[in-house]
Amino acid sequence: MDAETFRALGHQLVDWVAEYWERVESLPVRSELAPGDVSAMLPESAPEEPEDWSAILSDLERVIVPGTTHWQHPGFFAYFPANVSGPSVLGELVSAGLGAQGMLWQTSPAMTELETRVLDWMAQLLGLSPAFRSDAPGGMGGGVIQGTASEATLVSMLAARSRHDVPLAKLRVYASEQTHSSAVKAAMIAGLATGPDDDRQVRQIPVDEQFRMRPEALAAAIRSDREAGAVPIWVCATVGTTGTCAVDPVSAVADVIASEAPDAWLHVDGAFAGVLALCPEHRHLFEGVDRADSVVVNAHKWLLTNFDCSLFWSRDRASLLRALSITPEYLRNAATESGSVIDYRDWQIPLGRRFRSMKLWFVLRHYGASGLRTFLRQHIALAGDFAARVDAHPGLERVAPVHTSLVCFRAVEGNEASRALLEAVNASGEVYLTHTTVPDGRGGQHFVLRLAIGGVRTTAAHVDLAWARIVASLRR
Repeated sequence: MDAETFRALGHQLVDWVAEYWERVESLPVRSELAPGDVSAMLPESAPEEPEDWSAILSDLERVIVPGTTHWQHPGFFAYFPANVSGPSVLGELVSAGLGAQGMLWQTSPAMTELETRVLDWMAQLLGLSPAFRSDAPGGMGGGVIQGTASEATLVSMLAARSRHDVPLAKLRVYASEQTHSSAVKAAMIAGLATGPDDDRQVRQIPVDEQFRMRPEALAAAIRSDREAGAVPIWVCATVGTTGTCAVDPVSAVADVIASEAPDAWLHVDGAFAGVLALCPEHRHLFEGVDRADSVVVNAHKWLLTNFDCSLFWSRDRASLLRALSITPEYLRNAATESGSVIDYRDWQIPLGRRFRSMKLWFVLRHYGASGLRTFLRQHIALAGDFAARVDAHPGLERVAPVHTSLVCFRAVEGNEASRALLEAVNASGEVYLTHTTVPDGRGGQHFVLRLAIGGVRTTAAHVDLAWARIVASLRR
């Protein structure tokens, strides 16, 4: 493909994306296709001869759009947002066009140094301790873009493991019952669990009535393990759990670690809610984070940056390198040997890496910190209004505090009514909610609807529509 052809097709595709964003609200939020429908529209073998681009573009409409759940739809209130924005997509385009491979500083100095600077910018904007920045005294801190928060969890656990030269069977890790499943999966990969139900080395700590980790239960678990000869190495505290956006008491958790297991690594998972630290009025949620060994915040959820862009900082660079660094002869070079550069291959699981900081750089420069704060505050206000409606409705019950833009609620009639409500609301095609379960305080579980506000195009009118569908479905 020559430059002129690429330019012409590129213009068509940019137009297609822009038009898709303009019309996405007219599409059903969830795909209405059945399993196998997309496969049935695709040939069983790859084309032997080149195809005309008109056919390829036509199949975007025929195959891809009907088979897509539209995460950019303003009525998408499911899971957590996975936003894209114009600056982010354009940054991704430049990154793909450059085609650089950033495994070493030498393979793309701009990729490495831009990422370092952008992560330092973000650490400042979030109010993180200077110890997490690349210019921390002694060169011990710094940030890196991981693919996902799950990768960040694994990396932190491997770094924690590298601090202890004892048999794997003696190691213990701790997270609350509401912590993201990536903690257990990381333990499986790190050799600390044989499967998702193996709780011998992975301690899941009970939560309180607001679904927060109970520090006294953590302390008891650590003491019990130490008395049995085990070695506590890693604790995860979450600021904004996946189910309900509960906020673990990070300072209290840090106190427990300081008194019971001072060599244990404290990892703070702020994957969704962490971006709220851009707003000074919400930084109280992050009290104690500066005492952590690592923290992760996803720009690719609520910060107008397309997937994947997970921001990970650590104050203990040495443990990361000890856990992940390996240098075969074919990667040796003068810059690395000098010790004056960062090779981000040593901060992550894979060797290769994309130019992910480009899109975040574009986003930060286009919106500015003030624009990003305005974006977040709008959603917080919408969530507060929606929560007030739930509280005032006799047929609904809110089941968790609203710390962010997530509102969790249920039908007062019980679990079956709540399930039916979710199905009816989603059947409208105009809005899409998902669910979780939480302890009901009596040994059972509540079925809970989750409404997560955060879409780029979501306005008060779309939240009003979601409310209207909920109320109408509740009356059936």
